Amino acid sequence: MDLQATHHNHMTIITVGEARIDAAAAIRFKDAMRAATSDVPGHMVLDLSNVTFVDSSGLGAIVAAMKQMGGERRLDLAGLTPDVAKVFRLTRMDSVFKIHDDLLDLRSRASG
Repeated sequence: MDLQATHHNHMTIITVGEARIDAAAAIRFKDAMRAATSDVPGHMVLDLSNVTFVDSSGLGAIVAAMKQMGGERRLDLAGLTPDVAKVFRLTRMDSVFKIHDDLLDLRSRASG
């Protein structure tokens, strides 16, 4: 799974470089997230702007990634495409995660 981490002040942005987080990719996603976040403290944002499809396995993998971080770290989401945002709304996961519309705005607020 292609994940790229960039650091902006007190925030780490993890960008998913693939179009799908589905049953075929869920385990690879969880493993890649565990590796990308294992030694990163504080606030993380998962950039899903390249992701056009998430199924229930992918949603479960994103939730699992949030849970494995523990209570002292936070995982927000950003850049949800319309189809992905719909999955989060339909499953009410939009009430579990803080979702940012625009990653560029989020980056500018973090650096300001």
